[in-house]
Amino acid sequence: MQRFYITQDMINGENITVFGDDANHILKVLRYKEGDTLLFCDGEATDYFCTIVSTSKGEVVAKIDKTEKNNTEPPISITLYQSIPKGDKMEYIIQKCVELGVANIVPVESKRCVAKLKDDKKLLRWQKIADEAAKQCGRGKLVKVCEPVSFKDAVKLPNDNTHKIIPYENEKDGKLKEVLKNNKTNEISVYIGPEGGFSDEEIDIALKNNVHSVTLGPRILRTETAPLAVISAIMYELGDW
Repeated sequence: MQRFYITQDMINGENITVFGDDANHILKVLRYKEGDTLLFCDGEATDYFCTIVSTSKGEVVAKIDKTEKNNTEPPISITLYQSIPKGDKMEYIIQKCVELGVANIVPVESKRCVAKLKDDKKLLRWQKIADEAAKQCGRGKLVKVCEPVSFKDAVKLPNDNTHKIIPYENEKDGKLKEVLKNNKTNEISVYIGPEGGFSDEEIDIALKNNVHSVTLGPRILRTETAPLAVISAIMYELGDW
């Protein structure tokens, strides 16, 4: 059953009213009609199973038959701090990391970033990609793509209960699997460098802010590969895999 995301102001007693693009998609693309069933999600892990009771141009009204706690969210909360890459790589990273289960994505302007976020249009596009990925894979919560921050600010943002991890190509001893085995929290932040990697100065700043430096093996991963590898490992070790 296809999932549609709603906000609380769309819920009126026993009914949910949908307007605009979603209503047009339901009526014109899916060709649903009165009596058909729909699945809505409030973006906060509650699912609403509904039956369409009326339709009009650009509007669908559905009666709530039952509500359930969404079971697709992982037991850990992962925030990805991704250095902004060139081209459309960020779009790929966002899409796949949402599918894997990240909770938040924060674009980071690190020292060796070639690309810079110059306008809000790109940020809006990234958020749209995150929303579409969440809908496609059945997420119970929408993933927020946050405003870009500097690397110095990024390592200070997580609270004291967060386990912070930074893959670094020159790290020889810190194994990701060992760091994860010693984890004692359900909040994890992952820092990924740009195409040129993190500078030595940035690694020093990270270490001074209690970020664990880890190796991902002897092979150097691309900036679009590294977050998928780390998040997959976290989901296997600590998540719902």
